[in-house]
Amino acid sequence: MSKKDEKPDLHNMSKEERMKYEIAEELGLLDRVLENGWKTLSAKETGRIGGLMTRRKRQEKKAAE
Repeated sequence: MSKKDEKPDLHNMSKEERMKYEIAEELGLLDRVLENGWKTLSAKETGRIGGLMTRRKRQEKKAAE
């Protein structure tokens, strides 16, 4: 099995990486990412994931205060 065929292990990755996969799943992009990699996403889709990650990080930080 090549690295491309392997599914990500959500329990064995950083918090940020896990969040990225979770958001991709919520947006309905995870199947495409797993099939063809992150490079197949458009700039708009990638930006949406990044924006949602930033929003969640801010919410987590605010909740921790």
